[in-house]
Amino acid sequence: MDKLNKAFELINDGVLKGDFPGAVAAVGNKEGIIKVENFGSRCLYPEKLPMSKDTLFDLASLTKVVATNTLFMIFLEKGLISVYDSVDYYLSEFKGTYKENVTIFNLLTHTAGFVPFKPLYELCSNYEDAIGYICWLELDYKPGTRCIYSDFSYILLGYILEKIGGARLNVLCKKYIFEPLQMGDTAFNPKGDNIAATEIDGSTKKPFIGICHDENGRFFDGISGHAGLFSNIDDLCKFSNMLINKGNNFISYASFRAMTTNHTFGLEDNRGYGWSIKGDKNSSAGDIAFPEAFGHTGFTGTSLWVDVKNDIYIILLTNRVHPTRDNLNIIRFRRLFSNAVLATLG
Repeated sequence: MDKLNKAFELINDGVLKGDFPGAVAAVGNKEGIIKVENFGSRCLYPEKLPMSKDTLFDLASLTKVVATNTLFMIFLEKGLISVYDSVDYYLSEFKGTYKENVTIFNLLTHTAGFVPFKPLYELCSNYEDAIGYICWLELDYKPGTRCIYSDFSYILLGYILEKIGGARLNVLCKKYIFEPLQMGDTAFNPKGDNIAATEIDGSTKKPFIGICHDENGRFFDGISGHAGLFSNIDDLCKFSNMLINKGNNFISYASFRAMTTNHTFGLEDNRGYGWSIKGDKNSSAGDIAFPEAFGHTGFTGTSLWVDVKNDIYIILLTNRVHPTRDNLNIIRFRRLFSNAVLATLG
């Protein structure tokens, strides 16, 4: 435990050095939580407020895997959708060069051909209009030939799941994921004030607290397949416990294996269904995690990694975009913290 305590001291050092205002971290294994600790402040401006273990964080792109991707796997098991369904099967307006070849697999693995980002909040009038814009947008490369991370894949996937489920993503995820896993504090557009602040809004000069940091997600009223979910360390430990136990009967072992297998060998990135697979590339999972380790990060400073072979999961929640997104120290810090945690293993 001394080694693990020293690993967690790195987080306190990170706060003192200004890598992020505050953090909550957890390490666990198949048996449960090994250690949880909170550090620093959930807010610095306009007033300094302490971080606590139950502080909610804007998960940013962890939304893709905790919410959207998990809901997809559940719908797949129900026989409602297949990995190799064409996107135009669900969205008739999805037309253009190579578009007929784009499948749900391409959305899941970021191989659909989309550009990484466009400001839909400036280009479109509402959520439905944005879906239409993405459907008509020409692809940037031939599907399946590259692996370029794009929010558009998960915006479309979330919309398709909404069509199948007959409700918005927040309603579907609560019913099929958060309530069954007893993740009672996980939600889109959360209530309460114990929420980590993110970036300072240029127009109001106040930080976003409980409001989706991602501009496109905010434009979609805080509910999207790519961003907008809020959660805390306790709920994410419950989610990680399901994962490290290979689905734990919440999803089948067959689904778990398919979801966490690297489907993009030889391309720019290693991707399972939704999840990033460490492989032999530079990764926030750390330098010494098994290549099969899988996880994801969020722009706001969040990350979750599961290394089944080492029987360990590592969750690091920070508010590194408070007060500004210009602080990029989290990128190196994640590796250092993961390495120190992995080094505690016998």
